[in-house]
Amino acid sequence: MLATLIIASFAIITVYFLLVRTKPKALPPGTQLPDGPPRKPLVGNLLDLPPFHSWLKFHEWQKQYGPLYRLDLAGRTNIIVSSEEIANDLLRERGNIYSSREQLPMGAQLLSDNLRPVLLPYGDTWRKVRKLMHNLTNVTMASGYEPVQEEESIRAIRDLIKAPQEYEKWFHRFSAGLILRLAYSKPIDTGEEGYVKRIMQVNTHLERIASPGSYLVDTFPILMHLPTWLAPFKREGNALHAEELDLFSSLLDEGTKASQGQVDPNFCGRWDADKEAHGLSKDHVAYAIGTLFEAGAGTTQAAMQNFMLAMTLHLEEFHKLQQEVDNIVGLDRLPLISDMPNLPRVRAVAKEVMRWRPVSAGGLPHQLTKDDVYVLDGKKIFLEAGANIHPVQWSIHREPKRYPDPDSFRPERWLKPDWPTYREPLTQYPNLQNFSSFGHGRRICPGQHIAERSLYILIARIAWCCDLSQAEDASGKPIVPPSYDYVAGFNTHPKHFSFALNARPDRYAILEAEYDRLWGGRT
Repeated sequence: MLATLIIASFAIITVYFLLVRTKPKALPPGTQLPDGPPRKPLVGNLLDLPPFHSWLKFHEWQKQYGPLYRLDLAGRTNIIVSSEEIANDLLRERGNIYSSREQLPMGAQLLSDNLRPVLLPYGDTWRKVRKLMHNLTNVTMASGYEPVQEEESIRAIRDLIKAPQEYEKWFHRFSAGLILRLAYSKPIDTGEEGYVKRIMQVNTHLERIASPGSYLVDTFPILMHLPTWLAPFKREGNALHAEELDLFSSLLDEGTKASQGQVDPNFCGRWDADKEAHGLSKDHVAYAIGTLFEAGAGTTQAAMQNFMLAMTLHLEEFHKLQQEVDNIVGLDRLPLISDMPNLPRVRAVAKEVMRWRPVSAGGLPHQLTKDDVYVLDGKKIFLEAGANIHPVQWSIHREPKRYPDPDSFRPERWLKPDWPTYREPLTQYPNLQNFSSFGHGRRICPGQHIAERSLYILIARIAWCCDLSQAEDASGKPIVPPSYDYVAGFNTHPKHFSFALNARPDRYAILEAEYDRLWGGRT
C-alpha cells in the first residue's frame, strides 16, 4: 500500500513537473525557435525516436527541417546540428557557453559519481582533468608512443594473416594492448586477461547506460528522489560505479608502481611525478586515465572494422592503396609512421573511413549554458540555456555541399583538387587532426593524435603485407557483405562479415622476422 501511494504521488508530481518544464519561454524580440517535427503532449518527440541507430532518423528529419532543428524529449530540448559549419560556429567559436554536459542521473551521477571526464560539466574540475589528459596525449607526447604502436601492429597483422576471420579479436587486442601499455605498463598476451575483460565490461555498461532512452530516470529526473529500495536503477548504478572505481583505482596504483624507475614513464607515472600541480583527487585521476582506455580502445577497434568493410566492398580502392605503399616503401621493409608524409592515400582512406562510417555516428550532445542567438539564412534563431546542442556526425558527414556523393566511399575527395575537401600540400593533408569524427570544440577527443597514428600504421601495413578479396560460398560465388548491417550502441561497428585475406608473396617472411625480433618468446 505504501509503495503504491509513493509511486502515485511521484506520478502526479512528474506530470506537474513536465507541464512546468515544457512551458514555453518568452522569445527575445525578432527571434524564433528552430523548426522541428510535431510534438505530442508531455512526451514531445520521445516516442518518435527508434530504439537504436537514432542518427538515421535524425538524418531523415534533417532533410525535412534543415540543418538546425529542435526536438522535445519529454521537456528536454535537443537542438540537432547537421552541418559542419554550424557545429564549428557554435561548439568551437562559442565554446565558452557550448561546452558543458547535461547531468543525466543514470550516467553522470549514479554510474560515474561525477568523475567520468566525458560527462563532467564545463568548469574548473573539467579544465583540470582535461589539462592532465592533454599533457598525456598531445601531439608531442603522441610522437613518442609511435614505437609501441608499430610494435603492436606487427603482432596484430601477423595474427590477422593466420586467422583473418578473427579480425575483431586482433583489432581489439591491438587497441587494448596499446593503451594498457601506455597507461599502466601492462602488456597483454591474448586480450582475454581478467582485467582486460573487466575494462571492456565497463565500456559495455557505459554504452548501454548512456544510450538515449535507456533509463526512465534520465527522462524524468524527479525519480531520483525515490528511496533506493523503490529504485532498482539506483542499486544498479551504485553497484556498477563501485566496480569501475575499484578497477580504475587499482590500475592507477599498479601503473604508478610499475612506472617507478622507468626511463619513459607511463601515464600514471607522469601524473605521479607532478600530481600536486594538477590539483585533482585520486579518484578523478583514476577515471581520467581509465577512460582514456575507455575512449581509445573501442573506437580504434571499430574504425578498423569499418576499414575492412570498406576495402572488402571496394577492392579497387585497396589495390590503389597497395600500389602507393609499394611505390613509397618498396618491397624489403614494412611501412613506418615516419613514411606517412609520403603516403597521402593511406591518410585519405583513413579519413574517408571515418567520414563514411563514423564510429560515434550519433555524436555526443553539448549543453548550452547561456541563452544565445544564431543567425541562419537571415533568421535569428533563439537557442535557450539548458538546451542540448547535438551534432549528429552521420548527418554532418553527409552534407552534400561539403561532401558530394556523400553515401559513396570516395577517398579521392581528399586527394583531388576538384573536390571541396581537398587541401594542399599532400605531404600534410589529408589528416585527422581536429576532424569532426573526434568531436567538436573544447570537447574534442583528447586521444585523437594517438588514434590517428594507430589507424595509419595498421592501414599501411595491411596494404603492404596482405592481399584481400571477397570470400566465396560453396559454389564459388563471391560473398558481398552488406554495406550497413551494424550493431546497436553508442560506438557502432559492422556485425561480423567474411572476407578472404592472405599474405602477399615474399612479404610474410619479412613480417615474421620482425615479429620474432620484437615478440619472439613473449606470446
